[in-house]
Amino acid sequence: MERSFLMVKPDGVARGLVGEVISRVERRGLKIVAMKMLRIDRELAERHYGEHRDKPFFQGLISYITSGPVVAMVVEGKEAVKVLRAMIGATNPMEAQPGTIRGDFALDVGRNVVHASDSQESAEREISLFFDESEIVSYSSAGETWVYEE
Repeated sequence: MERSFLMVKPDGVARGLVGEVISRVERRGLKIVAMKMLRIDRELAERHYGEHRDKPFFQGLISYITSGPVVAMVVEGKEAVKVLRAMIGATNPMEAQPGTIRGDFALDVGRNVVHASDSQESAEREISLFFDESEIVSYSSAGETWVYEE
């Protein structure tokens, strides 16, 4: 099974959408194998969004992501990266399809509720930024036989 990183951003936490995001992930059949609420400090934010360092929106992004608590998760399942990206919708919520998290709950690219890894490489890097391997648990869910064929 593949792992991906998912984060409910400060706007999603402040709006009370954490439970909705978790419900959608679990109802889809993915497993949350690690989760924590934290306040991201500037150093972690700059490492997480390092690829955007030279872009004009970088400082605003850092200020935003450090402005309130986030909920970080490691999500596991078949093609978890691809599935989560489809579930969250386009980065710009105005382009996100109804039924996606951003399509249902966001209107502005700067307040788009969630972040999810865009590749397996990004997932591995982001997971390692937010979680120690000891914080990630392995378990079988009772419903797995109803989600995946053998």
